[in-house]
Amino acid sequence: MIFFVATPIGNLDDISLRAIDVLKNCDVIACEDTRHSKILLDHYGIKTKTIAYHKFNENTSADGIIELEKAGKNIAIISDAGMPVISDPGNILAKKLIEQSIKFTVVPGANAGLSALVLSGFDATKFAFFGFLSEKNKELNQQLNEITNFAGTKIIYSSKYNINKDLLSLYNALGNVKVAIVSEITKMHENVVFVSLPYTLNEPKGEFVLVVENTEKEEAQPDEKGIIDELKKLTKNIDKNEAIKQIKEKYKLTKSYVYNLYEKNIK
Repeated sequence: MIFFVATPIGNLDDISLRAIDVLKNCDVIACEDTRHSKILLDHYGIKTKTIAYHKFNENTSADGIIELEKAGKNIAIISDAGMPVISDPGNILAKKLIEQSIKFTVVPGANAGLSALVLSGFDATKFAFFGFLSEKNKELNQQLNEITNFAGTKIIYSSKYNINKDLLSLYNALGNVKVAIVSEITKMHENVVFVSLPYTLNEPKGEFVLVVENTEKEEAQPDEKGIIDELKKLTKNIDKNEAIKQIKEKYKLTKSYVYNLYEKNIK
């Protein structure tokens, strides 16, 4: 079996009993950085053999991991922190496993994006994760367009090297929105700063999660007279069924309600 295992994002105690058991008893642990993972493994007395599996060797290493699985080995995949695949290596391997009908499973655990969303207190009924913003202008513009068009809370990762540039990019795309800047999640100096863009962070350190509040406001629903007036205007250019459909969808009303208004007041 191949296990994608979540590891702590700061506090070493944030690991499940199942994850420890898998890491201790598998044959090989594929690490994003073997030196970084050694801290966690030593903390729990895990002596399992480790190999490197990072973004620079992801394609070739994925093939090697598959060969190990075919040879009857149990392999755990871990990143430096959090869940593999989520802005970390692992996606290429997962795709190849599915293509070759090789079973794998997930040992869930800590995730910085979801933790930051909770800490922000922003609406969590609809949200999207956009990962790190690209440093290439064409890709960045595409990302910002997707972020702008998403009607919900946005979660974005950033580093100390790019945080202020990312905040400026978000301001240019979204304007004066509210952002929760979350850092040091689960650590002693965990911090959440609520700001309105534009904003510049002085002497940033570590990794950051930016949670952008959804500013989309629902369109105010008019009273019956307003709906009737709007129906009258629409039916001058389109047929009644299309007009009823547009009003129904625009104001989230039932078709029968809008139809009755039309029948009683316009027909």
